[in-house]
Amino acid sequence: MRVHVLDTNDNSPLFPAGDAQLHIPEFLTPGARFTLPNAQDADEGSNGALSYSLSPSPHFRLDVGSRADGSEYPELVLEKALDREQRDTHLLVLTARDGGLPARSGDARVTIVVVDTNDNAPVFEHSVYRTQVPETAPNGTVLFRVQASDPDEGPNGEVRYSLSNSTRAELRHRFHVHRQSGEVRVVASLGPPETLLEAYVEARDEGAFGLASTAKLLVEVTDVNDHAPEVNFMSLSTPVPEDAAPGTAIALFNVKDEDLGSNGKVICSISSGGPFQLKASFDNYYSLLIDGPLDREQIGEYQVLITALDGGLPPLSTQKTLTVSVADVNDNTPSFPQPQQEIFVAENNGPGASLGSVFAQDPDLGKNGLVCYELLDVVSEGPPASSLVAVESSSGTITAKTSFDFEQLRGFRFQVEGRDGGIPSRSATVTVNLFVVDRNDNAPVILFPLPRNGSVPVEIVPRSARTGHLVTKVVAEDADSGSNAWLSYRISQASDSSLFRMSANMGELRTARLVLATDAVKQKVVIVVQDHGDPPLSSSVILGVLLSNSVPQVLPDFEDVWEPGGQLSAQNLYLVIALACISFLFLGCLLVFVCLKLSQSPRCCSQNCCHSPEDLRYGRKMASNPCTSATIDVTTVERLSQTYLYRASLGLGSDNNSLLLRGEYNAADLRNLATGVGLNLPISCIQIRNRKGDHASINAMVSKFYGI
Repeated sequence: MRVHVLDTNDNSPLFPAGDAQLHIPEFLTPGARFTLPNAQDADEGSNGALSYSLSPSPHFRLDVGSRADGSEYPELVLEKALDREQRDTHLLVLTARDGGLPARSGDARVTIVVVDTNDNAPVFEHSVYRTQVPETAPNGTVLFRVQASDPDEGPNGEVRYSLSNSTRAELRHRFHVHRQSGEVRVVASLGPPETLLEAYVEARDEGAFGLASTAKLLVEVTDVNDHAPEVNFMSLSTPVPEDAAPGTAIALFNVKDEDLGSNGKVICSISSGGPFQLKASFDNYYSLLIDGPLDREQIGEYQVLITALDGGLPPLSTQKTLTVSVADVNDNTPSFPQPQQEIFVAENNGPGASLGSVFAQDPDLGKNGLVCYELLDVVSEGPPASSLVAVESSSGTITAKTSFDFEQLRGFRFQVEGRDGGIPSRSATVTVNLFVVDRNDNAPVILFPLPRNGSVPVEIVPRSARTGHLVTKVVAEDADSGSNAWLSYRISQASDSSLFRMSANMGELRTARLVLATDAVKQKVVIVVQDHGDPPLSSSVILGVLLSNSVPQVLPDFEDVWEPGGQLSAQNLYLVIALACISFLFLGCLLVFVCLKLSQSPRCCSQNCCHSPEDLRYGRKMASNPCTSATIDVTTVERLSQTYLYRASLGLGSDNNSLLLRGEYNAADLRNLATGVGLNLPISCIQIRNRKGDHASINAMVSKFYGI
């Protein structure tokens, strides 16, 4: 028995191969077919009849093919080109469904992996790269970092960079592009500023057939303030005359700066401390002008500092020093220190002697400042100055042409002109007052009394004349002036010097005492008149004085009035020598006495200080020899009554009949004095005048005497 088992749809379709994975290159065109896995169903009949379906996809569709046995198989048809860069994997679901009721189905996953192809060229982030770089950028400076992307995988997406052949050859050596990083660096000078450099960089992948793309590089070279301004002089006029008018151009110069923009804008200024100004002309040209008066005598040279400063940050500057010399013109008149000058010349000068000089200053230079001198006469009553003095033209030295006499010419005035050598010349004058200075070249001239017919003038004095009676007045004059003409009067010689005295200033001869009966009738006086010059000059006159109460009819002769008493007699000479010897002996004894006193006790010394009667007798013996008296001047050092120490000076007085002792003594001192000098003088012979207490100023008058 055959049992026919009826099939039921109890089996779902199965894909024996399981899920499928397809690798499809992205370069395939639409229409390409790919075989999909087949499904199996164990059921029979309609339960085993399978139909396929595919999940929706824009790139794929399902196509079912038939075999010869009538079975079907699924195929995947590329409906739209794939792009791995957009989607590298597609997931599809293939469904197999049977014909049973209810129908059963089975699924299989189909994974489409898009295989990459080098179908994408590298793409730069920017088609144009732009940057600014300073002109002084050093080598190695990074200008850009270009970046290109390639969505391809593997070598197809690996990008390498280089300069494109589109870059000009002269620029290719200035840049370097790193092959992998895309850094663009400076490798050489970029050239002048304000230049726009255009280069191209290429990005190429590593695919078998490498694809490439390019980007533009724009490099703007910017200016750097690396150039200082330059100052170039076009013309220079120096030295400049000091009388140049304001506005006169001294120099023309221009300035330039190789930098651009504000870096190349230059401002000029000057610093001189002088009358100058800077004036801009055109196109960076400047003129240096005079802005005020010039005076070479004040400032002969100026240092003008020209500063050119650009507008860069920081600014650069250039300084040039221009030396402007001021040329002299004859704009100054010679100048004397004073309008008048005084010269004092001693009389009796020699002809040709230098009297002085005049000097005029002229601050101009060269001939303009060279002063020549010329003598100008001044109208006056005296002789012309040109006959008296001469002026040396180059030095201004004034010399005498003649010898001057103060008594004839006290002074005169003249002018000296100083003229410079400029064209036209300038001149000035100075008035010179020359004064002749007196010298003591004139002796006093006695006007009264004057000798008559060679005889001595005589004045009569009554014997009853009192002390101070005016005998005569001597009148004299001196042609000199000043101290050379100051006169003084004195008696140089007289018959009796005690009878007359002379007023030194008034020239009055008066009696010095009463006229004595013993005075000689005829007296003779020599009066000297002397000036105060250096050396002094003098004149003298001999005057006869007749002591008489009546005027004789015939005047006696005064030629033989002089007595020998006025001269040293032999006896007086011997007396002086004797007194001098005594004084030396006394001084020697005194020294011995002092030495002995110092070596002994005070009591002994005091005993030795007393004189015994024998000493007095010894003094009388010393004075017993007949001799003629003379004047002895004794000046004490200490009181004689105490120490016996004194100094004695012996000399002749005016009266041979007296011995004059000057000093202050008491009676004991006088006795000791008489003993000390070895004179035997009775105390009654000593006259004491002007007594004051125990001491007195004394005059000891000793007549001629002979021994006891």
